[in-house]
Amino acid sequence: MSGSVWYEVLLGGLNGILVPVMLLLCGLVLSRKIGIRKILRPGSFCRMLADIPEDSRTTPFKAVSTALAGTLGVGNITGVSAAILQGGAGAVFWMWLGAFFSMAVKYGEVALAVRYRRKNRDGTYVGGAMYTIRDGLGKYIGRGAALRFGQIFAVLCLVNSLVTGTVVQANAAADVCVPFPEWICGGFMALLVLFAAVYGIQRVGDITVKIIPVLTVLYIVLSLGVILPNIRLLPGILAGIFKDAFSLSAVGGGVTGFTVREAVRFGITRGIFSNEAGCGTSPSAHAAADTKSPHHQGIYGIFEVFCDTILLCSLTAFVVLTADRRYGILASGSSLTTPEAFALFGGTAVFRILAFSVVLFAYSSILAQMYYGITALEYLSASYRVKRMYIGLVIVCTVIGAVIPAWMMWNCADFVVGVMTCLNLAVLWIMRREIGEIAADGGKNGHRQKGSP
Repeated sequence: MSGSVWYEVLLGGLNGILVPVMLLLCGLVLSRKIGIRKILRPGSFCRMLADIPEDSRTTPFKAVSTALAGTLGVGNITGVSAAILQGGAGAVFWMWLGAFFSMAVKYGEVALAVRYRRKNRDGTYVGGAMYTIRDGLGKYIGRGAALRFGQIFAVLCLVNSLVTGTVVQANAAADVCVPFPEWICGGFMALLVLFAAVYGIQRVGDITVKIIPVLTVLYIVLSLGVILPNIRLLPGILAGIFKDAFSLSAVGGGVTGFTVREAVRFGITRGIFSNEAGCGTSPSAHAAADTKSPHHQGIYGIFEVFCDTILLCSLTAFVVLTADRRYGILASGSSLTTPEAFALFGGTAVFRILAFSVVLFAYSSILAQMYYGITALEYLSASYRVKRMYIGLVIVCTVIGAVIPAWMMWNCADFVVGVMTCLNLAVLWIMRREIGEIAADGGKNGHRQKGSP
């Protein structure tokens, strides 16, 4: 077999079998450990979200907004339509199932990130999966092994920030920047990234975090504008989602069971790409929050998954499948499925609004992922020269991402995210009892978090 065939087999085994099994198993066990049904009671859940310190420099909501900025838009728009194109309508079901179990996973990785974060001299916090591995997992596998493991994961975070965090975002932005050539869009995005690096990533990031809620509300309004007038199609769409999720019919002459395998693979992996649950990147943003306890911020992690996947990804799926029911757009195989779906109902004006939103979402995602990358880089090296080289790589990847083929981009992103997810889920599995203890405490002993002075 050729190298490309072997790579596809490896990718299929990683994201089609290993990642889904590990995510569902780890999510199931952690859901029981943290008492997810009790946590999700509307009254107590909302009280936890509202319970924030009065003198917060980085509020929990700002931290989750930064995390959402890293995924909202491209993951919800491009990722969902790609999942449906590659895995059928049944991928939506597996995306939902993965998101439900991902809530407990996200709670665990966020809570541990807050527990094992470190306080800087200026009073801010720094943390993430690599700190959890070094200081938390070290109690189980030994300090030396955990130190090396943390360094490996930090390197993967750097690679992920360049591939998933930059190349994928730039590619999605270039796809909607019609009629401009891809390289012009990539060059423009690269200039914006350079501006952020010169002016200050944190200051520009603060601006984008404020824009994200506005764009999110706008996207919800546009989605409902398509779904509600076609509400009669919704029962058939839902029936198709559940039917395709377990269909054993072959597709395109492939092996029997191809539909289920692809639905699971692309539903789960695109869900992870959207909400980042389990892959270990967004805990870096959550670790910076001035929160009362690891439990409190873990609740915000659950909120992030709900907002990202259960709400926004579902809206995208319903819009795409509604357009397919009426116009058969999935048969075209276009990578612009979601913008085309909106344009069919709202015309060119809606397409342009959505395209502009995707560009802003992509830009904010690049900045958020660059923050994750710098956090990982600072864990490995404090050299300012190395940091400048990394920012230069981000700028180069922005241009490259705008012009490379979509299939190559997704294959690279799926592999990196798959490897990171497997490693991070293994860490959460080993530390599952500690996650359960944090949930059982319920934030009553928040002062015991490791990052406290």
